[in-house]
Amino acid sequence: MDQVLPAFSASPSDARPAPRDICAGPARICFPFAGGVVGGSHISTLKLIQRLDRTQFTPLIVLHHGAGQCAELLRKEGLEFITLPRRFLGKSSGVPPLEGGRALMSALTDQWSLCRFLKSHDVRIVHTNEGPMHISWALPARLAGAKLLWHHRGTSKARGVRYIAPFAANRIVGVSAFALSEVRRITAAARETAVVYSPFDTHCEPIDRAEAHHRLTSELGLDPATRLIGFFGNLVGSKRPDMFIDMMACVARMRPDLPVVGLMFGSPLIDGIEARLRQRIEAQGVAAQVRLMGFRYPSERFMAGCDIHAVTAVGEPFGRTLIEAMLLRTPVVAAASGGNLEAIEDGVNGLLAKVDDPDAMASTLISLLDSPEQAARIAATAAAQAVERYGVDRHVTEISAIYRSLLADERQGKHKSW
Repeated sequence: MDQVLPAFSASPSDARPAPRDICAGPARICFPFAGGVVGGSHISTLKLIQRLDRTQFTPLIVLHHGAGQCAELLRKEGLEFITLPRRFLGKSSGVPPLEGGRALMSALTDQWSLCRFLKSHDVRIVHTNEGPMHISWALPARLAGAKLLWHHRGTSKARGVRYIAPFAANRIVGVSAFALSEVRRITAAARETAVVYSPFDTHCEPIDRAEAHHRLTSELGLDPATRLIGFFGNLVGSKRPDMFIDMMACVARMRPDLPVVGLMFGSPLIDGIEARLRQRIEAQGVAAQVRLMGFRYPSERFMAGCDIHAVTAVGEPFGRTLIEAMLLRTPVVAAASGGNLEAIEDGVNGLLAKVDDPDAMASTLISLLDSPEQAARIAATAAAQAVERYGVDRHVTEISAIYRSLLADERQGKHKSW
């Protein structure tokens, strides 16, 4: 069930933190989202919310836009949320942008309303997971006397985490050491940062990969012997969808005898990118070798049906799809960049290829397709390591420990000074 709260106003005097009994009942944790297109950050946060110990923590999910993919996902998962008729700072894919000259001023004015919302719901910690939410909820959290946990899931060079988070956040969590590398290098805030890898379902029912493969080839009208290379990720520049197409063109040129098709799963987050990708497919002459599959959720059966998951992304902090593929025993070939280097040991649990080099990645893909024994060995090792390192329980335990640490600081009267 979702709710829409009426608008209200607040004056600066209302923003002073109200006295609270910090020992009374579970601590309320607020999770604000813009509410647009669903990405890995949403899925990871939902897994955390679903597994939080309700005797210690009460989650409060807030959307600024209640008519997007995020709201649909929450309803599907049976999670309640509140929709706030308020503006936020910045832009988010899938959320109608603010228009007019007063847009920024309105968003700034709404900071007082967000503050009062936090106070009225006795929120103890605000856990932000998206760029616009970090910026929009930092001041309201401060004014309401709540702690801010800034969960950085973006590039290491993002300006927000480098120049705002060290002053605004009580704790900075990153999805990889790579994601936090710059903020740790240029600030003295390393002691207030922590790496917590994203959570994954490691005990779900196994998927029959042969059956999943057959379903895909049947849906697409392909020969059952066709080898399927999967691209899973929203269609944005950092994911390098263009590179995937170029890579498939190289595979077709290098091995014209090999029946192989690339399947691109994901939402187009850039205006005109889908048309541009179709043009590139035609220009490369691989209309028969590359299919745009759109956004599919859940994606597990599609990923299990692929022979290889190709991660062409560059500078990614720590992509979810890479670990999901490992858990499904789908071998991974990834660009040697960013968080990929933390997840993959070349030749052990996956293969790495030179960044932005379609020939190099194509050669690596072909070598794995030609060696089923190596593919099976890599897939088995990857699955075992992923179960050990990236389970939901481990993630929830580590984040819950951070919550308790922030609440302990609150009891001791410790506050970050800006």
